[in-house]
Amino acid sequence: MKLGGKIALQTAILTIALTAVGRAQDKGSVTPQQVEAKLAYCEICHGVDAQGFHGYYPIPRLAGQQVAYIENELTGFVEHKRTNIIMFNVGHVMSPAMIRGLATDFHNLNPKPLGDGPKDLVPAGDKIFREGVPDAGVPPCASCHGPKAKGEGQFPRLAGQLYPYIVSQLSGWSSERGEINANVMEPIAHSLKPEQIKAVAAYLSHLE
Repeated sequence: MKLGGKIALQTAILTIALTAVGRAQDKGSVTPQQVEAKLAYCEICHGVDAQGFHGYYPIPRLAGQQVAYIENELTGFVEHKRTNIIMFNVGHVMSPAMIRGLATDFHNLNPKPLGDGPKDLVPAGDKIFREGVPDAGVPPCASCHGPKAKGEGQFPRLAGQLYPYIVSQLSGWSSERGEINANVMEPIAHSLKPEQIKAVAAYLSHLE
């Protein structure tokens, strides 16, 4: 082999090796301790064990949430598909490895729900969740979010979510949410009456 060919081959091998090392570093660029520290930081707003928090405005429960959903939402905040300056500042400094690690830790948390919805609305909410509102063209919530509202992939967990948070989200639904199923939820949210939104939110707030 000529000298030029050897150099080209060595360069190619070195490039492949460095690329592999770089990918390995990207994949393992955060330690469990770093993820734990970031989780503790998030709990300042999202509550103990990320169970949600009633502050100046309701801050959602993230415990038990689907990994893919959290990853997608954080990306949405960073890309300004969802508008929240606090979450933009939190998300845009995190690496993909940190986001994945944090989302996984949130998913593994399982505190008791705060159960803050009016209990007298729970039966009506249960019916809407299981059967939908056929007259309004609203399908059963369970058809996407699962029979126990645990979610799947991009469809979020709703079980145990704060009552006022669900009410506010469904009442003021926007298409600029940066989530893959936003186009599915927008017509549904707009088709629900205020009393129906409150009922399903109350039901979900008590689910474990």
